[in-house]
Amino acid sequence: MLVVMQSHSTAEQIERVLAAIRELGLSPHPMPGPTRTAIGITGNTGMVDSRTLEVLPGVRELIRVTKPYKLASREMHEHDTVIRLPQGTFGAGAFTVIAGPCSVEDESLIFRTADWLMERGVRFLRAGAFKPRTSPYAFQGLGHEGLEILRRASERTGIGIVTELMDTENADAVEEAADIIQVGARNMQNFSLLRRLSRVRKPVLLKRGLSATLEEWLMSAEYLLSGGNYEVILCERGVRTFSDHSRNTLDLSVIPPAKVMSHLPILVDPSHGTGRRDYVPPMALATLAAGADGLLIEVHPDPDHALSDGAQTLDFARFELLLGQLEALAHPLGRTLDLRGPTSH
Repeated sequence: MLVVMQSHSTAEQIERVLAAIRELGLSPHPMPGPTRTAIGITGNTGMVDSRTLEVLPGVRELIRVTKPYKLASREMHEHDTVIRLPQGTFGAGAFTVIAGPCSVEDESLIFRTADWLMERGVRFLRAGAFKPRTSPYAFQGLGHEGLEILRRASERTGIGIVTELMDTENADAVEEAADIIQVGARNMQNFSLLRRLSRVRKPVLLKRGLSATLEEWLMSAEYLLSGGNYEVILCERGVRTFSDHSRNTLDLSVIPPAKVMSHLPILVDPSHGTGRRDYVPPMALATLAAGADGLLIEVHPDPDHALSDGAQTLDFARFELLLGQLEALAHPLGRTLDLRGPTSH
């Protein structure tokens, strides 16, 4: 259910409604808008007597939300969610790029990549300290040592850190090191992990599961939102189909319906979506044209010798060329490539 307040309602009236919702044993979620405040209600397993709230001062109307993903739906939150960080913005027409190696291999690699990205206006570095790998014998990441390297890179350059959390055990350490916490495809329905991250006050980048429908994806986002973390970024990274021409099938067709059904910003990971570096640039350009809010892309100074996912990773030269192509495409589409700083393109 959604309580819509009158445009002239006072802070005291809004607080009274919040208190009344809590007295019913439910959870209120205030959502200030440009002209009025709406309050989402979750936690009800049956019918709520709307008369209890309708008569309160400042209440304009109550709207029943039919979608199972209440807080993630446009029924409850009409306007796009915009996530603003010191390093950049997700949403509001900006097209934001997150780039970096698949994993933290050593300090030299991370510092070199962070410096290079910052010089070109890319303000977010992606790299995994903990790496979920299909084979137990593959490189699993540097763990806490990798988090420390990322923290030092951020302090040294000011770049934003995006890294994956795989389990609740390491939640505190990852929360301290990251500006955005990534949930990988394998953990999209790890509900204990999602509940833990719902209490974090940092944005969460939620990757789509390998076989997840759009509704299942939004229901996972609902776990985060319902716990009080309203800064959720969706990330399409390809799904598993019968096709064998690429690592996964990058489902760019999910972007328009996701934008219709939900207010959350959405990024695309063409590196995992295709699995081949030759395919990454055209799919990155298609991502911009399809209306996504940005890219999560793998970049390494020497991809052929990367410890993980080198086959789908761009080198610096190819990535710089791609940035130029994205800028050229953004203008006629009425979009802005969010590259920051005096050395940005």
